Amino acid sequence: MSGNLDSATGLKAFLTGNYLETLGILPALTLLMLLAFIVQIDRYIRSDLKKTMRIIILALFSLVAQNYLEYRLAKGEVQWLARTLTAIYGYAIRSVILILFLRVIAPKKRLGWAWALAGVNVAVNATALFSHICFWISEDNHYHGGPLKDLCLYISLILLACWFVMTIRVFQPQKRRESWVPVLVLVIVLGSLVLDNNVGLTPQPISFLTIAVIIGCMAYYSWLHLQFVREHEQILRQEQRIQIMMTQIQPHFLYNTIATIRALCRRNADKAGEVAEKFSDYLRQNLDTLETTGPIPFKRELAHTKLYAEIEMVRFENVRVEYEIADVSFSLPPLTLQPMVE
Repeated sequence: MSGNLDSATGLKAFLTGNYLETLGILPALTLLMLLAFIVQIDRYIRSDLKKTMRIIILALFSLVAQNYLEYRLAKGEVQWLARTLTAIYGYAIRSVILILFLRVIAPKKRLGWAWALAGVNVAVNATALFSHICFWISEDNHYHGGPLKDLCLYISLILLACWFVMTIRVFQPQKRRESWVPVLVLVIVLGSLVLDNNVGLTPQPISFLTIAVIIGCMAYYSWLHLQFVREHEQILRQEQRIQIMMTQIQPHFLYNTIATIRALCRRNADKAGEVAEKFSDYLRQNLDTLETTGPIPFKRELAHTKLYAEIEMVRFENVRVEYEIADVSFSLPPLTLQPMVE
């Protein structure tokens, strides 16, 4: 009777332990599913970047699965090949995730050097299948590191440093507090490495580094979303400025000015050259406004409008424009004065 009770108690403890172990990875899986949903509905991210983010999320799911499988293999009977292959995959996928984030930051940048580092990382860790130069699983199912056991760590740190530098260089946060998000992600990941090397030496379903990568991914994508929204708004402003410029250069004004210059060439070449120069300056200033993101001094806008008025006065000899300006010490949006003059 006592033996049956002991067996039942042991089975219950085993099932409870497995249940709690499986339950331990649910927060990470929940965060990843939430991130996948956010990426799917985000209308500000380009389709190519959305595709890369989906691949990153799948890679993170596989990393969680790899962590849990390696944990189960470490606690069970010795399965040397399965545990070795699982460890190799875990080392490989971490560097791949970092490279994919580099593609999100700079999708047009060539990353051959990064993929070469990832290839070296995979090749060196794959030596565990036939040597002890990187790591090996002993007959008692314990992990042992070889001379090159830290290669994955060093390669990951190089890629992490490149990620941080490229993030700041490409997006150039306009507000100082925005730059703290990439810094915080970097600190979280580095802190997880310290925890894994000290607190996390005993087997656990999911490593501190994997948890940190998932949390960092959530925080970083939220930060990226702000950058994508800002880029979208800049594109809209650019399109609005183009529309304003095009309304300023109406086809009839363009054609009529050219016709005026052509007519002047026959009877007054000097005047024709003068009008052509003013027309050239007028077009150049219209194009310059495309690079302007804020209000401009009234004097600059007035000079541009005077060019338009002078060209029109050549076309219409009975038209005269007089200026009575009491104050010029203010700014206004570009290309807003000429419509009033028209």
